[in-house]
Amino acid sequence: MTQTRANLPIRVAALYQFARFDDPAAIKPDLLAAMEGAGVRGTLLLAREGINGTIAGSDVAIEAVLDHVRTLPGCADIEVKESRAATLPFHRTKVRLKKEIVTMGEPDLDPLEGVGTYVAPEDWNALISDPDTILIDTRNDYEVQIGTFEGAIDPGTKSFREFPAWFRAKRDELEAEGRSPKIAMFCTGGIRCEKSTAFARAEGVEEVYHLKGGILNYLEHVPEAESLWRGECFVFDERVSVGHGLALGDHALCRACRRPLSAEDMAHEHYEEGVSCHRCWDERSDEQRARYAERQRQEMLAEARGAEHVGRREEDADSDG
Repeated sequence: MTQTRANLPIRVAALYQFARFDDPAAIKPDLLAAMEGAGVRGTLLLAREGINGTIAGSDVAIEAVLDHVRTLPGCADIEVKESRAATLPFHRTKVRLKKEIVTMGEPDLDPLEGVGTYVAPEDWNALISDPDTILIDTRNDYEVQIGTFEGAIDPGTKSFREFPAWFRAKRDELEAEGRSPKIAMFCTGGIRCEKSTAFARAEGVEEVYHLKGGILNYLEHVPEAESLWRGECFVFDERVSVGHGLALGDHALCRACRRPLSAEDMAHEHYEEGVSCHRCWDERSDEQRARYAERQRQEMLAEARGAEHVGRREEDADSDG
């Protein structure tokens, strides 16, 4: 039988919930045990502000872990976005304790105190087509490079920590032009916008909107013929990128810097599988590249034996949008 996206065997669940966990460390052991007991792989982040991450496994396994997550304080109605994969897109099972479940560097910001207005995917085109709307892509520069919405502003940030300073400068620029900002923001799965819109409101911007469920929700529910999305959406697992209908994209991953690579990127003289790409060539030393080359060699040997290389570099869920 030909496999379609609907009948692929692996269920991938991206989830997040801002909640108040008084003692995240006390939550970790049982959560990790639930994941390991079900045979689920992936990474979940825990912080005092909630939970975030992506996991993958069989339908039964994922449902077992989600049942456990829903028992956590404030998580009964947790946001979960699902897709399918042919093979497990993660190599390990981890629960990590963090200061923030998505790192913005604004410790006093509480999304539970108020975020922007949610906009359903079906209503998003009308909002961002309004000439009075200022559309902001809150993701990092390497994510924006492979796809974004028509007319979106790219902040050019290398990490979400840079966003508050960029936003303050942009707001001042708009106000100097006499414009009262009506802002729409979007990110991969919605979590980053929970913080960015809460931040914008805390900064005094009254009219703030964000795409409910993020780009992934839009790509899943808006037909390609009606879509204002251009390109592919970077995802933080072995799929690397997805397109309309959440179909697998065409990008690969640089194992040195974990940026997405197009076919053209992989034809560059500085690309070497598992070792470097043209974007990170100047960021790494010869010694580092030699280590990456040895790691790649060991992975290839392990693959030839049908084994999993224990030193394989793991994904980090602390980048999801």
